Amino acid sequence: MGRYLITGAAGFIASRVSQMLMDDGHSVVGLDNMNDAYDPRMKEYRLARLLKQEPFEFVRMDISDKQAALALVDKGPYDAVINLAARAGVRQSVENPWVYVDTNVTGTLNMLEVAIRAGTKKFILASTSSIYGANPPIPTPETASSDYPLQPYAASKKGAEALCHSYHYLHDLDVTVFRYFTVYGPAARPDMVMFRFAQWITEGREVRVNGDGNQSRGFTYVDDIARGTILGLKPVGYEIINLGGHQVITVNDLIHKIESLVGKKAHITYQDRHPADVLENNANVEKAMTMLGWKPEVSLEEGIPNLVNWYMAERDWVQQILTP
Repeated sequence: MGRYLITGAAGFIASRVSQMLMDDGHSVVGLDNMNDAYDPRMKEYRLARLLKQEPFEFVRMDISDKQAALALVDKGPYDAVINLAARAGVRQSVENPWVYVDTNVTGTLNMLEVAIRAGTKKFILASTSSIYGANPPIPTPETASSDYPLQPYAASKKGAEALCHSYHYLHDLDVTVFRYFTVYGPAARPDMVMFRFAQWITEGREVRVNGDGNQSRGFTYVDDIARGTILGLKPVGYEIINLGGHQVITVNDLIHKIESLVGKKAHITYQDRHPADVLENNANVEKAMTMLGWKPEVSLEEGIPNLVNWYMAERDWVQQILTP
């Protein structure tokens, strides 16, 4: 069985990747700095579930800390380094771009060095659909331009991708870069729309919508994303691959679906659209299908109720989670 170093292990996607790998008999060394980019109680919840599993080893550290990162070399060997730690969120990156460069660029550099020095042959990087900028073709293929990012978040991920390519070229490191589109599911990030709407509608709070609500997203269930990420462990050389949803829905229609599941009417306030937001986001995943044999399996009709049911089961504490 394999042994994997996973960064951001208490995060939304990385916690599911960690769990799935351990379910298959692999061991995981999980890293996370447990920061407060969003309400840390969500990370604590996910981490507590992982710590109940064997074999899971947790290391609390910041991947932008070079000395702490290089100390991981002695914990090797690793079958792969799966770098899913990131500062995410387009709007927050406008307010504090420095921390995005620290984590997404410097942190990626440090983990690439760990991989090389530990003799690891495989590296996975979590990147983002935000890298495609304004007005990409819809659905968006990997060949669409990524030269004009609109926010520091996307720019930092572009830098991370470039670093990965240089290490592939210089050290023959096998690299899969995944550009994730909009991900949702139980225990999601509370700064993302699906979690916020579930909480706000259930608790009778104001539902704040940026723009007119006609902007659309191709949502992808977290288990589909985690499964695709694990499939990316196969040798590919250096490849950039989209992972995204096959069902597109507008924000207004999403609100209506959650209203029907919760049995309450949303109290909606429409606000000006944030300049960092894109109007439409939908992945072309033909490359993932062809190269990895992956396709999204969980429909919105199954996934949204899963999220709402999770919220209701955990409502005693989840209703207190801060949703900016």
